[in-house]
Amino acid sequence: MHKNFTFDPELQKEIKSRFYYMDENPLGRKRLFFENSGGSLRLKACVEAKTRYEQIPDCPLRYHDVSLKLHEIKDKGIRDLMEVLFGAAPGEGALVTELTPSKVTFSITRAIVENVPGTNVVTTAIEHPSAYDAARMYAEKTGKEFRVAKANPENGGVDVDEILKLVNKDTCLLSVMSASNISGKVFPMKEIVEKARQIKPDLFIISDAVQHAPHAALYAHDLQLDGLVIAPYKAMGIRGCGYGYVSDRVAALPHDKLLAKPEKEWELGTYPHANFAAMSAMVDYICWIGRHYTDIQDRRTQYVVGFQYCHAHENSLLERMLEGTEALPGLRHIPGVELYFDGPVDDSRDLVVAMGLKGMDYTALREEYDKRGVLVFERINTSEYSKRIVESLGRTGLLRVSPLHCHDFSDIDHFLEITWDIAKAQAR
Repeated sequence: MHKNFTFDPELQKEIKSRFYYMDENPLGRKRLFFENSGGSLRLKACVEAKTRYEQIPDCPLRYHDVSLKLHEIKDKGIRDLMEVLFGAAPGEGALVTELTPSKVTFSITRAIVENVPGTNVVTTAIEHPSAYDAARMYAEKTGKEFRVAKANPENGGVDVDEILKLVNKDTCLLSVMSASNISGKVFPMKEIVEKARQIKPDLFIISDAVQHAPHAALYAHDLQLDGLVIAPYKAMGIRGCGYGYVSDRVAALPHDKLLAKPEKEWELGTYPHANFAAMSAMVDYICWIGRHYTDIQDRRTQYVVGFQYCHAHENSLLERMLEGTEALPGLRHIPGVELYFDGPVDDSRDLVVAMGLKGMDYTALREEYDKRGVLVFERINTSEYSKRIVESLGRTGLLRVSPLHCHDFSDIDHFLEITWDIAKAQAR
């Protein structure tokens, strides 16, 4: 879909203008920010909304004019999160909010594993530590077998059959990520869910979508997922909050709550209205892109269409990075460059490239890019965040390059020019 698509130059210019620090860092140094998987470029509208509403001292649990306005902001933010971003049906499920997405993941995993019958918990070898460790911790705490589907070192993902062979009628929970931000591999969630529930129709399934949410729409209702987790700071938003969707049946499980609240209430304390305003600003932005390509006024439709075109633009950026042009060949054609988990550029990949340079340590390679004003990051097995994942993929490490849809061909070409420069210097 939308093959070879890129945003119109005027729209691309407007998109860039909506982000902070596109071309330089906060210290005034020129910089190409290709480290969005570690925390994305920030939308100005999100930061401005957070700042504007954070100034207000009024308690939102009151009944005067300002408090009523804060109620509206919160209600809109919850609708935008649940129905637009997560793709839940109106009134379906519950919202989970914590200071971090990792805490959201632990809360959801705990509620399921501690309260749903079963003898085993299934996850994959390349999950983020928050998902992997939560599944392992609560499996061990409840005496359940912890089962791990092995990775595919060729494509950077996990084969569906590797997951399914671990699922049986006694599986309590299947926890599988929507996409990897180390390999860029997108998991075929529809196939995984359908086939897993052929084995156990009432299987509880949750997905860490932190890595995929900056690149595509999510489908809680369509996939009938029991949990989804996102990180605003990795999806153009703000730090200091994490959000999760839980299905009605998970919402009703025992969990931390005030006893006077309804059974399916997961709000513990008063969630900050400023954070909801920031999330609505992020949704507004993607809907704004969507309105360039659809006349439909439904907010969810605009959001889905907006991300379809963002992903199409990102696919073109990925193709440019890999193949380049006749005048400036891409990564696949630069002597000494190693590409890991490479394959066709399609919807099975997000805009993440795992690479290396022959004969050069990954940390040294990252430092060479940094000297030239390009921010990327090494994922290596000396890091507790990375060790299990990269070794599961058959590597000791890799350099991760992660642009975003707000970048354009000139940014990619600049990266390629610098890569050529580093490769030539290394070859001497």
